[in-house]
Amino acid sequence: MNQKTFIVIGAGHRGRIYSRVAKLFPDRARIVGIAEPNDFYRDYMVKEYNIPLENVYTDWKQLAGQKKIADAVIIATQDKMHAEPAVAFANLGYHIMLEKPMATTETDCRRIVDAVIKNKIIFAVCHVMRYTNFTHNLKSILDSGVIGDIVTVQHLENVGYWHQAHSYVRGNWRNEQLSSPMLLAKSCHDMDWLRYIMNVRCRKVSSFGYLTYFKRANQPKGAADRCFDCNVESTCPYSAIKIYLRHAANNRFGWPVDVVTHEKTYTAVHEAIKTGPYGRCVFACDNNVVDNQVVNLDFDGDRTCVFTMTAFNKTGHRKTRIFGTRGEIYGDGLNIIERYDFLTDKTEIIDLSKQGPVTSGHGGGDNGLAGSFLDALIKDDPSTILSGPKETLESHLMVFAAEKARKENRVVDIEL
Repeated sequence: MNQKTFIVIGAGHRGRIYSRVAKLFPDRARIVGIAEPNDFYRDYMVKEYNIPLENVYTDWKQLAGQKKIADAVIIATQDKMHAEPAVAFANLGYHIMLEKPMATTETDCRRIVDAVIKNKIIFAVCHVMRYTNFTHNLKSILDSGVIGDIVTVQHLENVGYWHQAHSYVRGNWRNEQLSSPMLLAKSCHDMDWLRYIMNVRCRKVSSFGYLTYFKRANQPKGAADRCFDCNVESTCPYSAIKIYLRHAANNRFGWPVDVVTHEKTYTAVHEAIKTGPYGRCVFACDNNVVDNQVVNLDFDGDRTCVFTMTAFNKTGHRKTRIFGTRGEIYGDGLNIIERYDFLTDKTEIIDLSKQGPVTSGHGGGDNGLAGSFLDALIKDDPSTILSGPKETLESHLMVFAAEKARKENRVVDIEL
């Protein structure tokens, strides 16, 4: 039995999801160490995976300070805390699965890539959109040449009104100084996916984006700074009471409720909203990330793309239109691919739901990534990972260039 061992750095929501590789493939993967400062999540991991107590720590530096005890490490700390452990564990010879974004600065991204290449380790940043059944089928159609050469793409990330309020107004990714810009925290998935679809490098970008709505100037008359104290709460679609307590009332305590409190009771959720950060008025938080942004991308081969991220919609999968020289494609990001052929003037509709249900988050991408990373370890073959370190760096450079373009109001060339 060729079983691979993992240690986990950060057991928050994403860390726990990626750790499921040991549940999905119990004969091939095992969690043997954990570093997590939160007592509840650390204890959960120990019990769930029967982790030896001598490998249980509150700080990743404690694991990095001893001899290598596993084949690979899953790093799922907060965005600004990725670079140091990634470089440290690369230098120790661990193969690495690293939550996106790779890091929050170009310098740190390059440091990680240099360490990965120098130490010849298998490396995967968790750009899970590459690993969905939808993307697999779409890429096969594009590679077949049936719509000719791609000329331009329109891609929409519909974050959703309540998801924006949860993660990017009240939550951990609300403030650039505490985390990272919206485009990096949320949409580096999309920059990476567009690079994958285009299959050529991006040369330059421009971008416009604003924090348009979630700010004090738009707080309704009579509103309070906490939802439980507010006289107009019942008329607010962003009410924390509406968003969280409706889940708890129906005994749904998964995401996003499990971010608010790990206790699975209505009373615990009620108290967390009443006193904690997720009960704040969305117009009275310390958020500063944008709630809408467009990015114009110029690729080799004179190909173009327009990317739109917006909070003001129903939460759902991305929507994409791809325009080629012999046809066009519309995709709903999950199950439907519509291909129109210029020669026959006919539309083919492919319904991927007929291939079976999606079995994990991000349209199946979570499990797809975990399985591909494990295959790479077992076969000692990084080709099963769909984005190598250099291409991952390239997609992050697209984000950094777009943010510079937005803030400086100009077109920015991308220097690889």
